Amino acid sequence: MKVLSVVGARPQFVKLAPVHTALVDAGHDHLIVHTGQHYDHGMSDVFFQDLGIPAPNQNLAVGSASHGRQTGQMLEGLEGSFLANSPDWVLVYGDTNSTLAAAVAAVKIHLPVAHLEAGLRSFNRSMPEEHNRVLTDHAADLLLAPTEVAMRHLADEGLAGRSVLVGDVMTDVCLRTRDRVLASPPQMPTGWEAGTPYVVATIHRQENTDDPTRLRQIVEHLAGSAVPVRLLVHPRLAAKSEEHSIPLGVGAIGIFEPLGYPQLVHAVLHSTGVVTDSGGLQKEAFLLDRPCITIRTETEWVETVESGWNVLDPDCRSDIAAALATTTNRRKPAPYGTGEAALLVVRALEEHST
Repeated sequence: MKVLSVVGARPQFVKLAPVHTALVDAGHDHLIVHTGQHYDHGMSDVFFQDLGIPAPNQNLAVGSASHGRQTGQMLEGLEGSFLANSPDWVLVYGDTNSTLAAAVAAVKIHLPVAHLEAGLRSFNRSMPEEHNRVLTDHAADLLLAPTEVAMRHLADEGLAGRSVLVGDVMTDVCLRTRDRVLASPPQMPTGWEAGTPYVVATIHRQENTDDPTRLRQIVEHLAGSAVPVRLLVHPRLAAKSEEHSIPLGVGAIGIFEPLGYPQLVHAVLHSTGVVTDSGGLQKEAFLLDRPCITIRTETEWVETVESGWNVLDPDCRSDIAAALATTTNRRKPAPYGTGEAALLVVRALEEHST
């Protein structure tokens, strides 16, 4: 069986790692196409290195652009790649423009598409990611769902017949990386002092960065934290803060470049908690037993909120230290599996291969 994975952004690289290992261990041919949606070293190359993923077979080097331009460039490049390689499955991950472009390019030339992390819904139609994930689910031939909640969403949309519950592959890699960094801590960047309380923060979503009033509100909220905030500056945040003349290294905020994945896991493990608008980091905090504040009106990972380990704070009204402290002693369920999702992904692809 030949599987071609399409990735383009940091969360997809994390999901790719255990899937690649499971496919190769099962004797399958696995090709990787990188769209170049995340293109700098800190958001791309370092993840391949840290997670043991081989260099992509092809990099389209699309880079940053408007949604339409970026997706259109991906469509053109991906179609050529698919025709040249004729995979048995095109495997797409998550909810980025790379995900949607790969699904559309594949179905147009009648190649089977499997969507990993299918069925997640925020029900916020102002989010580009929501459109990407819904459209991809309805185009795909096989829907690989991470949770029971995701399976219910797919059933509600008439997609139960194409859906398989596999668990969350990010759990696989997060737990393995946790064990690795506990045994051998990674080198952290200059200025990352150990032994002092801190909060890990990331902000990158369009709705939080593009409006200067909104971005200033978030930065002021982080700056006023009683606990030092270590802000990992995503390229989008860096560009928008410069465009809007909003300094980031103010008040309680210390700024750092994005971390490699082992460094990120180490950072979260030794933190007081997390403040983010990232879907992936919310769940990583949960898996690593750290409380989280999410600066969004909703989350796809509802289990983290329902269990009390994640607090939605779109208006930045919470006292960060107090909000994180309220979650620390709650019982934590295990809705995302036990770390064997990648094996179930491979089994599903095998069973549904024609």
